[in-house]
Amino acid sequence: MPFPPKALVDHRIYTIRLRKMPEFLDVFNRLAMPILMETLGTPLGFYVSHVGPLNQFVHLWGYDDLVDYERRCKARDSHPDFAAYMSASEHLITAQETRLIKSVAMPGWKT
Repeated sequence: MPFPPKALVDHRIYTIRLRKMPEFLDVFNRLAMPILMETLGTPLGFYVSHVGPLNQFVHLWGYDDLVDYERRCKARDSHPDFAAYMSASEHLITAQETRLIKSVAMPGWKT
């Protein structure tokens, strides 16, 4: 069943240190996911790069509008346990890109 369309998608790309992806995924799953599920809700998906720039972890979160995005991000960032994830993952991440992309109607595409 497809996810309901979201007006905005937070498209995050983390570049992970060489040979550290398994450790990063473990830290993310144990420390970040419970907080993210509580504050951001259900994600749209998780991916790792396969071709092109390697060692990248991508996650997507959908929002109804910019107010929804800002409210949920504030809840995530102020969560009392979020600092533990930030500290535990700091040595594993070499770069981060965050894109806020918005949906566009494509009349020829039927879902």
